Amino acid sequence: MLRDYIELSRPKDWVKNVFVLMPVPFALASGATLNVRVFALGLMSFALANSAVYSFNDAQDAERDRAHDTKRERPVASGRVSLRGAYLWALSLSIGSASLALACGNRGAVSVAAVYLAINLAYSLGAKNIALLDVFLLASGFVLRVLLGCALLQVPPSNPMLLCSYALALFLALAKRRADVVKGLDESHRPSLLGYNQAFLDHAMAITASMAVVGYALYSMESAVLIPNRKFASLPFVMFGVLDYLRLVHVRKTGGSPVDVLLASPALIVTGMGWLLAVVWSVRLP
Repeated sequence: MLRDYIELSRPKDWVKNVFVLMPVPFALASGATLNVRVFALGLMSFALANSAVYSFNDAQDAERDRAHDTKRERPVASGRVSLRGAYLWALSLSIGSASLALACGNRGAVSVAAVYLAINLAYSLGAKNIALLDVFLLASGFVLRVLLGCALLQVPPSNPMLLCSYALALFLALAKRRADVVKGLDESHRPSLLGYNQAFLDHAMAITASMAVVGYALYSMESAVLIPNRKFASLPFVMFGVLDYLRLVHVRKTGGSPVDVLLASPALIVTGMGWLLAVVWSVRLP
């Protein structure tokens, strides 16, 4: 039973919290101080909030998931965890998340976790059934991760960084919906799918991918912490990563889970490491 509840929490999806780390090298270069204790507690608080959301959403979607080829194996859909158990588990994780957020002593972390839980509650209770609103709410979770990183380091987020992160998040959310459409799923599985088709999602992904790259280029140009002749050193890694993800979505018909796409692609993992090294090489040391 413990293993089922761990599976319900989806710790593998905590990989998405890499977005929390995005502002770190730039913030440290600008003179921010990294309090390891505060940062670790804030990050763990958000991870528990993630798991609370997954548990609640799986309980809400259990009936529809039973008709899905892979989701029917999830703990609630398969009957290994009861609906009552899933809801109580989500409540327990939410309380644990709030406790850790308060323990870290960072008001920003508390606010971000609260907003994240509120948005996802609205999503699970019906907003996910409305086309476009569903992907915007999904994308907001990634942006909140970036905001959490800024809050834990006590630095303000820049507008170009928010543009880049939100466009990238929309790109990933649209890819998720495209994967559903390609699989032939319809409104009986997810009502919002009635408002999508593959042609629209392809165009929307192209737009958001372009916005993400342009947003990152703008951030690189405006950032005062980057060495002038190295400002664009990390940009090729961003461009390659976005284009390779787009290639995988179209060629391999994937994209349903950003975590699965990342973990199954050595090229994307190496690209991420290359981006980090390029950023470290580019920032001006305080």
